Amino acid sequence: MERKLRTGVKAGIWMLIGWIMMCITGLLFTGSFKMGLNIAIANSLIGLVCYFVYERIWGSIKWGQSGD
Repeated sequence: MERKLRTGVKAGIWMLIGWIMMCITGLLFTGSFKMGLNIAIANSLIGLVCYFVYERIWGSIKWGQSGD
């Protein structure tokens, strides 16, 4: 099982990638950089929390890990 810090760093990098993509998508759909930015921030914060919890749950499941 990986440490919480590692999971947090992975989640942060994933959030950054998602934030950039959502910001571009929001800009394309709304035509407003500010609106795209707001959508990206909200989506990233929600996604970060969900991803972190998801990784921690899977980290505690022994199925499919080496040593089974």
